Amino acid sequence: MGNELKRTPLFDEYAKYGGKTIDFGGWELPVQFSSIKEEHDAVRNRAGLFDVSHMGEVFVEGPGALDYLQKLLSNDISKIAIGGAQYSAMCYENGGVVDDLLTYRLDETRYLLCVNAANIEKDFAWMQEHAEGDVVITNKSDEFAQIALQGPLAEEVLQTLTDTDLSAIRYFKFQDGVDVAGHKVLVSRSGYTGEDGFEIYGAPVAIVDLWNKILDAGKDKGVVATGLGARDTLRFEACLPLYGQELSKDISPLEAGIGFAVKLQKETKFIGQDALIAQKEAGLPRKSVGIEMIDKGIPRHGYKVFKDGVEIGEVTTGTQSPMTKRNIGLALIDAKFAEVGIELEVEIRNKFAKVVTVETPFYKRTK
Repeated sequence: MGNELKRTPLFDEYAKYGGKTIDFGGWELPVQFSSIKEEHDAVRNRAGLFDVSHMGEVFVEGPGALDYLQKLLSNDISKIAIGGAQYSAMCYENGGVVDDLLTYRLDETRYLLCVNAANIEKDFAWMQEHAEGDVVITNKSDEFAQIALQGPLAEEVLQTLTDTDLSAIRYFKFQDGVDVAGHKVLVSRSGYTGEDGFEIYGAPVAIVDLWNKILDAGKDKGVVATGLGARDTLRFEACLPLYGQELSKDISPLEAGIGFAVKLQKETKFIGQDALIAQKEAGLPRKSVGIEMIDKGIPRHGYKVFKDGVEIGEVTTGTQSPMTKRNIGLALIDAKFAEVGIELEVEIRNKFAKVVTVETPFYKRTK
């Protein structure tokens, strides 16, 4: 029975809200509660609440923590103030990606890394393998649950449950030990939807209680439980990469378009830095681009992309945008075809369908 699906502490709550579960990287998680379209719409216009307890939490602490993280991660960790968060890639020597993650600076010598669920064991092993200096690395993923309240009404709804002034927590900042409905939790102004909102980390019992209390507090405002289906369409519209699709051991952060999180000039050399410098200097072989269907069809993950019958790449994510109804995708293709406005073809069920490269992101919030 070694292949049983893992469940988060919130599993028993799904049924109350009509959750339909699927196997997501070895976890039994809700793909939707009402419908993907309705949940997507709620997050864009009101707010939605996600269970993201499957994500991993690894603590790095000790006098050598900063130096170690500078070596491990592509971004400049010295720039994170206490109470700040930062997005980074963790790379292999060849520039491929072990994982993409958030780093929270808890105090002078303590950091929390939030890593992708399917990568927890792999990441932790990689981090231990490359440990050096006076540093302690602890995987505490089982001690935490996490929920994300995302959307324009997120602050207003969460504020009804806490005396802490949430407007003082700016984007990519956090406060630890915030009292929300009687529970001490870490509240981070961050998310994976392209909307304003919060990610809340705490003990499983606290997060289960807060899941119900937040949905109750937001009920009259149209806040809904939201599944992985809408999480994917929301992050895709905002062009936020998904590990295993836009990023992988074979796709560098530069090719994936997250060069902003890669500091090639930082003094402490990070693992993979030389390979990425060489890649940049030689000119990126591939780039991630937005595509939109001209012909009928939807460009799905894994579909091959062609130019004049010659294969030049493949679709990493694609769907019909719930907001705009455009049939769009992200594709990793030969860099020379990565300008906007180039006509290409996607192979859909053994037929070539026309697409055109378009501007990204597909969605950007204006307020």
